[in-house]
Amino acid sequence: MSAITLRFLVEPGAMGPGGHVHSGTVMKWIDEAGCACATTWAQSPCRAVYMSSLRFLRAVKLGDLVEVRARLAFTGETHMNIVVAVYSGDLATHKLEKTAECLAVYVSLDADGQPMRVDSWTPETPGEMALASSARAQFDGTRPAPLE
Repeated sequence: MSAITLRFLVEPGAMGPGGHVHSGTVMKWIDEAGCACATTWAQSPCRAVYMSSLRFLRAVKLGDLVEVRARLAFTGETHMNIVVAVYSGDLATHKLEKTAECLAVYVSLDADGQPMRVDSWTPETPGEMALASSARAQFDGTRPAPLE
């Protein structure tokens, strides 16, 4: 499976002092969905190694219905680039708006905690091809130069 959606209602424990969900909680949701997507694809434990372009677009409120959608965008030798989008809105109307988005990279781990190969994913539709190209370019463009 190359995509996963987590769906739940916002509980009081997620709230910050301003009456909205803490940004750190939203980041946790992104990591949980991204890791579930990566682990399902790799069929092994995975660890986040990189988060990029995290954007918060609107606040999440108590009682909101939340969907966290994670989608495989690119595979390397041992890593997977996962695009994650968070949507939230009123449970009664089921109208959801994008709340946050992020590109996350996860590495597949063997029993000793070392990186291991993952099956390659081949985009099939024009949308998947564009997403793969964008995710790869963004990841490659932000890699730091190796330290000597």
